[in-house]
Amino acid sequence: MEQSQDLNRWASGPAIVAYLAGGLFLLHMAFAKNYSYFVDEFYHLACAEHLAWGYVDQPSLIAAIGWVVRRLLGDSLPAVRFLPAVAAAGKMILTGMIAREMGAKRFAQGLAALCVMVSPVYLFMDHIFSMNTFEPLFWMGCAWLVLRIISTGNQKLWLAFGALAGVGLHNKYSMLFFGFGVFVGVLLTPERRAFRQPWIWLGGLFALVIFLPNIFWNLQHDFPFLQLQQNIRASGRNVALGWLQFFGQQVLLMHPFTLPVWLAGLWWLLRSADGRRFRVLGWTFLVILVCLLLLDGRVYYLAPAYPMLFAAGAIGFQNLFERRGIAWAKPVCATLLALAGVILAPLSLPVLPVETYLNYVKLIGIEQPRIETHRLGPLPQLYADMHGWEEMVRTTAEAYHRLPPEVRAKTAIFGNNYGQAGAIDLLGPKYGLPKAIGNHQTYWLWGYRDYTGESILVLGDSLEDAAQVCVEVEAVGEVYHPYSMPYEHFQILHCRGLREPIEQLWPRIRHWN
Repeated sequence: MEQSQDLNRWASGPAIVAYLAGGLFLLHMAFAKNYSYFVDEFYHLACAEHLAWGYVDQPSLIAAIGWVVRRLLGDSLPAVRFLPAVAAAGKMILTGMIAREMGAKRFAQGLAALCVMVSPVYLFMDHIFSMNTFEPLFWMGCAWLVLRIISTGNQKLWLAFGALAGVGLHNKYSMLFFGFGVFVGVLLTPERRAFRQPWIWLGGLFALVIFLPNIFWNLQHDFPFLQLQQNIRASGRNVALGWLQFFGQQVLLMHPFTLPVWLAGLWWLLRSADGRRFRVLGWTFLVILVCLLLLDGRVYYLAPAYPMLFAAGAIGFQNLFERRGIAWAKPVCATLLALAGVILAPLSLPVLPVETYLNYVKLIGIEQPRIETHRLGPLPQLYADMHGWEEMVRTTAEAYHRLPPEVRAKTAIFGNNYGQAGAIDLLGPKYGLPKAIGNHQTYWLWGYRDYTGESILVLGDSLEDAAQVCVEVEAVGEVYHPYSMPYEHFQILHCRGLREPIEQLWPRIRHWN
């Protein structure tokens, strides 16, 4: 009997989910070095050198995590991408826990985790070091707590919900969408009785208190994130999508083969006799969806909410197969989903050499969806933003070291976007380069260090624009990589002397977009 129980434990639902999670972790680590750093990774690691309660375009947590990673693991690609791989596995385990809390058996737990595993948007998000990597852990951790509250009636768990949501707000402001969705979901269901007790209100107070440092930081800096969002809308940088287009992109981002599962999950939560007990989460999803549609949110902003639908939908399929007595459909369903996941994986996980990838895209006729309106080269933006950085830093170093020593000592390196400045900061030391300055996002807040402006190497600007602020300017190098974003092809300019003191110029060159 004891041996049978051991065998069952190793073949249980949680065990299957753990095997899949471990496999996904190993997959991400195996390809951690297969392309270079992503543009945002440079910026997050630069923020880790300037710890604060907030930044122009993000809260504080990602910088704090980066600070820990750099000191414990280093800043190599495997080191930087280790925690994202852990987060990918953690998301799958949370999905299994949510499914189990809803009553899922072994097949449904495994199917829900498999849906997470094959979703293209997760494969990319979990491959790089960013807030998006950790966001689903906060959303789904809170979703699991909601289920526990419903299952056990323990209203004190709202305190844990508030604490987790408060930390989640330090990761990404979009935690507000999930919190608002839960609030409306509770209000629209019998769970509204929670409002008659203090615990849900105390949970909200916990979240607010935990988040207060960021609120104070924003007050001190005149809410730069709101200014940034206004600038982005005015610039038209984001690809505009109609509601039907938004839904179509959701299908591709989450993988077309998972569509029946998450649609079934939404129906199971809102309409089925078994699932209506947990319909708070169904309403939560719909509220977040409506908010994003009304606010023209990016297509991937909804991604952290899908694991709870995968969990619910997997239960729906489990019940369907058992009710109709077609147990054979379970392995067929799982196999087809896994194979379909393999087919689309190269679109979001850099498992192929670039030329092989380009040929593969032509073969299957599917590409990564566009998020921004920038002109593209051969690669989609998410992959193009992982190329050309080493070459840019090396070319900058060559121009820097050609300067006379007395000039070089006074020369600043100025990046017109945080990718350029961040790449100099991370990759430049091995080439003997100083830390960069810049006018983009929080780089502008960090200022111009001790430089006077008498000698500047300018990255990412035109001769005409530089001549408006520089007394003398000349091209001293050229940056080009066939696979990088076209706007990262530029001349390196040497600016000798500013037309006005740098302390007067700096407030006017702020670039938040």
